[in-house]
Amino acid sequence: MKTTILLALATLLGTVALRSQSADTPVDFSKARELFEKRQNGGTLTADESAFLERAKAAHAAQQSKSGGSAPSTQGQDGIDWQKAQALHRREQNGEKLSEADQKYLDHAKEVRSRSGNRGSGQANQRKAPEGLKPLTDMTAEDRYEGEDGGLYGKGSNEPPEALKKSADTALAQIKPLDAEGKPSDSGKIAFVSISMSNATQEFSFFKTIADKDPRKSDKLTIVDCAQGGQTMAAWAQPEGRPWPEAMNRLKRAEISPQQVQVAWIKLANAGPSGSKTEHLAILEADTINVLHLLKERFPNLRIAYLGSRIYAGYASTGLNPEPYAYEGAFAVRHLIQQQASGDESLALSKSPLLVWGPYLWADGEKGRKLDDLKYLKDDLGPDGTHPSNSGREKVAKQLLEFCATSPLAKGWFTK
Repeated sequence: MKTTILLALATLLGTVALRSQSADTPVDFSKARELFEKRQNGGTLTADESAFLERAKAAHAAQQSKSGGSAPSTQGQDGIDWQKAQALHRREQNGEKLSEADQKYLDHAKEVRSRSGNRGSGQANQRKAPEGLKPLTDMTAEDRYEGEDGGLYGKGSNEPPEALKKSADTALAQIKPLDAEGKPSDSGKIAFVSISMSNATQEFSFFKTIADKDPRKSDKLTIVDCAQGGQTMAAWAQPEGRPWPEAMNRLKRAEISPQQVQVAWIKLANAGPSGSKTEHLAILEADTINVLHLLKERFPNLRIAYLGSRIYAGYASTGLNPEPYAYEGAFAVRHLIQQQASGDESLALSKSPLLVWGPYLWADGEKGRKLDDLKYLKDDLGPDGTHPSNSGREKVAKQLLEFCATSPLAKGWFTK
């Protein structure tokens, strides 16, 4: 069962009881949500529980198919239902043969994404942010934002579950200095790269400057900023996309081979997001899965990817990536981590690096957050309220540096 469909089911329908076409017994979606979260956190479902989730899925699909039904549409202004396209894409990635109609629909969606990979700012149907967005790290298990609970890893927890910690330990143990051919060598290197758009390259280049001077940094580590202005997840998701040749050139100038790249920081964002949370996250997650596959193909020794979302965009004056879209990107990060942990084949370690959170960078403007004293003042953003100023870049860079130097999920390869 595709986790995207289940998550949309739990998010959009909550505790509403619907009747499926094949049974008269109401489906308790509160129970369905609990079972979904149980499986997302590594729990094993009984046969009856799995069957219940299948029936909940069928009930949700039946409701969506009804004329005038109450289930929200995820069709974008380009005529593509991106949640449907994502589900088809994941089925294709898992090796399933699609029907002729489904394959045609998916191919068309891919063509649309390819044409609009770097769409400009200012979407007509962008939502306005609700009052009082709460940092994900400050949300509890009882808090809700459009059906989502709190914590980086869900259920109010900002720490990875034990199963993910063990997977991370395994991945971290494999990160060692490698020669240009990818073989272990005492004189080899560990390369750490950034992947994403303008905000990311501005922030990561500042990080590189202070990290290269930090006495904690290992001399075996080479930091290479591969993020590039205008190159969002949609652009990186294209195999022949513009950012790839430049990324390879930067590695070459740093005297790093693709085989030496073992760690990545990926900031999830697309330009001009629009529509509902479900719709724009479906696009962002599908693009990011493609990026992860391409990274693993091009960098075969890539062991771990630290995912991150955007900084505060409450001062934004354009539609490039305003609130609540900047805020909601964190849920895309969490969804992908949970999907991989639950055994989703499209994110198997043969196709993707291990996914964990990097530093969470969003804070509620001048109100900040409880986790630490991080705040974003107007002076921390440039004239468009979207790109960080020098002080904003410094704040992000310091967050990333302390994460790399002190977190058990990173310090093993970063420090001496």
